[in-house]
Amino acid sequence: MPKHGLTMREGTVIKWLKKEGEEVKAGEEVVEIFTGKVNIMITAANEGILKKILVNEGCVAEVGTPIGIIEDIN
Repeated sequence: MPKHGLTMREGTVIKWLKKEGEEVKAGEEVVEIFTGKVNIMITAANEGILKKILVNEGCVAEVGTPIGIIEDIN
């Protein structure tokens, strides 16, 4: 769970925009998160395959907790 804002301690996964096994491009929106104040879109840091979703929609995760795994395809 990436941190957005100084006071963010956790976030709720609202919607995964990609499914496991789908290719993602660097900078592409992958998941929507609710921070307790606003909804934000999280983008992929690098290109790859969304190998595994670790935090399902509707679930809360603490900042720093992995929420998904993008496997490098290079």
